[in-house]
Amino acid sequence: MDLSLLLSNLTNPTLLFFMLGIVAHLVRSDLEIPPTTIKFISLYLLFSIGFKGGQELAHEHINLQFMGELLFGMAIAGAIPVYVFFLLRNKLGVQNAGAIAAAYGSVSAVTFVAASGFLEAKELPFSGHMVAIMALMESPAIIVGMVLLMRFDKEGDRPTLGHMLRHSLTNGSVLMLIGSLVIGLVADTRQAEGIKPFTTDIFKGFLAVFLLEMGMVTAARFNAFRRYGRTVSVMAVLIPLVNGCAVAWLSGSITPGPGDRFMFATLAASASYIAVPAAMRLAAPKADPGLYIPMALGVTFPLNITLGMPVYLAIVQGT
Repeated sequence: MDLSLLLSNLTNPTLLFFMLGIVAHLVRSDLEIPPTTIKFISLYLLFSIGFKGGQELAHEHINLQFMGELLFGMAIAGAIPVYVFFLLRNKLGVQNAGAIAAAYGSVSAVTFVAASGFLEAKELPFSGHMVAIMALMESPAIIVGMVLLMRFDKEGDRPTLGHMLRHSLTNGSVLMLIGSLVIGLVADTRQAEGIKPFTTDIFKGFLAVFLLEMGMVTAARFNAFRRYGRTVSVMAVLIPLVNGCAVAWLSGSITPGPGDRFMFATLAASASYIAVPAAMRLAAPKADPGLYIPMALGVTFPLNITLGMPVYLAIVQGT
């Protein structure tokens, strides 16, 4: 891997704000971003990436190539939970393994946003339909995780698959993303230019503030995470790296575009810490959120935006 690529990523202003958030927590600073502000910024980021994706998708043809990429993305989201579940079931129990499997099979919209900024800095384009694929990769992992729980955990009642699917699709973050994508798709191009300063020009600034908050949240999660020991720490590092590297290589047979291949790899390496925890409260009530949320947010997320993305891009560009 080109060390200059890693260095460039580590000196990215948005990533440096993430590190500042970690430092702020470690030194017990009173730095705080109001929860309502962070909620607004979260919705803005999803709105912006969805709307821009819809605008790009409006100029693309829905053809066999797109359908093949969509099926590839959903296959990834369905396959990852299976191997993760059986890898962790004996060590952590069925409910914890099911929740972790769903989290790592699903995707992180925030990681996707950070990846789009990474590609923009490298001046590498990616297809607008990747936003649609990302949104549709959220539910398969939840469904597979639910099926595994129903099959291997005989304790207690379980919500129906229909209930789980409806819950995952109506989750606020997923609904904002899909809704913005549809609006961007059908909106008049000339009129859409009127909100471009809001959807594009201020995007990186809001992302930097959001990652500052994510840094503080990440550092705060480590205390709850430590009690589970070295095994889960190693898994939170190895699972995303294996998934990301494998998909970076395999995606060459699906799409030739380096930007799209990088996005597939990053999505495969990411882990959901928003939609999946909300769903797992219903599906796996005995699973410990102090385990699967810190794994996704405290280890996997910073790993991907520091080391992972340069590694995945290097694989894509080298194959």
